[in-house]
Amino acid sequence: MIVSGSWRGKRYAVLGLARSGLATVRALVASGAQVTAWDSNEAARGSVLPQLAGGGGPSRSDGGGAAVEDGGLRPPPLHQPSAGPPPPVGEELVLADPVEIDLTGFAGVVVSPGVPINRHPIAAKARDAGVPLIGDIELFAQARAELPPHKVVGITGTNGKSTTTALIHHILETAGIPARLGGNIGLPILDQAPLPEGGVYVLELSSYQIDLTQSLDCDVAILLNITPDHLDRYDGFEGYAASKARLFAMQSKGHAAIIGIGDEASQDVAKQVARSGRAEDLTRIAPGVCMDQSRWPALQGPHNAQNALAAIAACEALGVDQPSIDRGLASFPGLPHRMERVATRNGVLYVNDSKATNPTSTAPALAAFDRIHWILGGQAKTGDLDACRPGFGHVARAYTIGDATGMFADLLKDEFPVERSFTLDAAVKSAAAQARAGETVLLSPACASFDQFRDYEDRGAQFRAAVGALQ
Repeated sequence: MIVSGSWRGKRYAVLGLARSGLATVRALVASGAQVTAWDSNEAARGSVLPQLAGGGGPSRSDGGGAAVEDGGLRPPPLHQPSAGPPPPVGEELVLADPVEIDLTGFAGVVVSPGVPINRHPIAAKARDAGVPLIGDIELFAQARAELPPHKVVGITGTNGKSTTTALIHHILETAGIPARLGGNIGLPILDQAPLPEGGVYVLELSSYQIDLTQSLDCDVAILLNITPDHLDRYDGFEGYAASKARLFAMQSKGHAAIIGIGDEASQDVAKQVARSGRAEDLTRIAPGVCMDQSRWPALQGPHNAQNALAAIAACEALGVDQPSIDRGLASFPGLPHRMERVATRNGVLYVNDSKATNPTSTAPALAAFDRIHWILGGQAKTGDLDACRPGFGHVARAYTIGDATGMFADLLKDEFPVERSFTLDAAVKSAAAQARAGETVLLSPACASFDQFRDYEDRGAQFRAAVGALQ
């Protein structure tokens, strides 16, 4: 666990008690801070004391970050704001909604990235009290001075950041350099043991996390791309792009800035960095660079060429030797649900790309394979598939599922044969019956999953199960 003496004796509110929120509560309490914790979910509120008492011991997760009763353990009584002042539930911890209490004197309100601060009342409440809204990444940044000497790599972008983050972490471990994976991937960073001297923290950073961070000075900062996404949280696309750009504004001169310039918004960020007097710090990753990816089985397709180039540049900036970089690229296993090769049956390759939740993130998968039986659909984020159009020539047949079944079938009917499968299981069975040796059955939905599945991971797991059940 990462703790800091700078938090001792200070008061913090923590809003959102899923994994990162609980990790934040644990770290603050362990550091001697006074914490007011809250979640709109009653089960999540009830999980706080068991989690603190046993590090998660007797309680178990229901998959959504909330603990449920196990072995007769019951959560503490839950405070409702209408019942008056909140009761203490521990010497340094109380349960109360920070929107309902006086925040005067608080050092910060630590907000889960899932809280929409552009429309949640906590934003105005904290602003009126003169209290900063921060996230767990900002607390990590504040604790850095007390950690053994180390470096931090921060990776952002609309698409590809999870793969690039995991790839950098893998190359570092291949080179024998101590590393931790965190941020928007893996375990919450505050829950992880501090690295020894010379270690590297590799952080995937969403725009939401950057919004809640003020002082993270990355030794290496990476921007892969910026395409429209999450626009319900911003004042237009420009606001979303500005959020990504802040990762570089927090850097000191002399720290490496690596930026993919395949889109206009990212090109503008690169120009901003150069104009700020940091041209020597800047590495631009151009699109369409020809690379021999044949030795990297988990890094196929043009998008992974860019991911690999960004990872190579980052590791070179960290001083990793070229042989270790080469070994790491070749041995990288890939990530679940991201162009994951599930099986080959009768010469047909089955690929799980369930993480592709918008058309822009599906486009690279369509470019990576020939003769594709494409399974797509779910909760659509856009009313078109224009970003996927360059890959349409690779599609032999499409199978639409979920809420977008009809809309996507209508959009694609003039491009190639389309079946309205409605369910994932039906789509897999039909695709398996029609695919021939050398072809690929690809789940790359271009949609969110919540119409039929718990999340994209559940969707990918059910795809694996459906492939496994094929006769």
